[in-house]
Amino acid sequence: MCKRAATLERACRAARHGWREHGRRAAAAAAMALTVTVAVAVANAAETAADVPVDAQQVLAASDAIRNPSRPFALTTTLIEYHKGRETDTSTLQIYAKADGASGQYRNLIRFAAPSRDVNKLMLKNGNDLWFYDPSSQASVRISPRQRLLGQAANGDVVTVNLARDYRAQLVGEEDIDDGDGIPRRCRKLALAAVSPDVTYNHIEIWIDAVNSHPVKAKFYAESGQLLKTAYYRRYQRELDADRPTETVIIDGLDRQWVTIMRYTHYAWRDVPESWLQRDYLPRFKPEE
Repeated sequence: MCKRAATLERACRAARHGWREHGRRAAAAAAMALTVTVAVAVANAAETAADVPVDAQQVLAASDAIRNPSRPFALTTTLIEYHKGRETDTSTLQIYAKADGASGQYRNLIRFAAPSRDVNKLMLKNGNDLWFYDPSSQASVRISPRQRLLGQAANGDVVTVNLARDYRAQLVGEEDIDDGDGIPRRCRKLALAAVSPDVTYNHIEIWIDAVNSHPVKAKFYAESGQLLKTAYYRRYQRELDADRPTETVIIDGLDRQWVTIMRYTHYAWRDVPESWLQRDYLPRFKPEE
């Protein structure tokens, strides 16, 4: 009887071991099947996402929204010119910007705050018209957005613009590049062609972060195809409800020893009266204290 009991106990243990081993194998097989299923689903999702065409114009518009707040605002822009690493000139501007309800393009009033020789001079951008006002002569004259303001910065570089309104965008591809801080970024490269002869540049190449739509780098060209300048957008900070570049580094297209830095500070939501954006009002404009 004892031998039979012992034999039966061994058989039970073997059976239990067999069932446990079977259970482990079944669980492993189920886990493997789940892993394969998830991998296939991820691959299918990635393939589906890759099949969805990228709308270059929407990519550009998203980048515009990073550079430009959605409501009327003010900021201070400081331009510093360097040659071979040494500062050669500087200028400070107070900028008031407001989007036009019909066109979506920004209108700007710009007051020169420094140096002393330029204090209270004004620039006005309304549509594609750009006006310069000198209080000493009390005269306003139309100027070109391509005209050099300071260093490598043109008049058209300091006004607020929606590139998606002035340029037709085409996706060139995706590239890995280093941003202005030396950090690698996966970017969508767009080729922009001007839709109007009145814009600052004939065509532009721009690299936009594929993840967060931050503008990273841009190259600006003349109608002849000559590279005029390269710009890096950097030092992003939280300003007016979004991460925005607080510095643009502009490098001359012919001589890289000439560099201009544009720094953006004192962002603020600001009511911009319609009267400020009219040419006839320029002689009556009074700077804020």
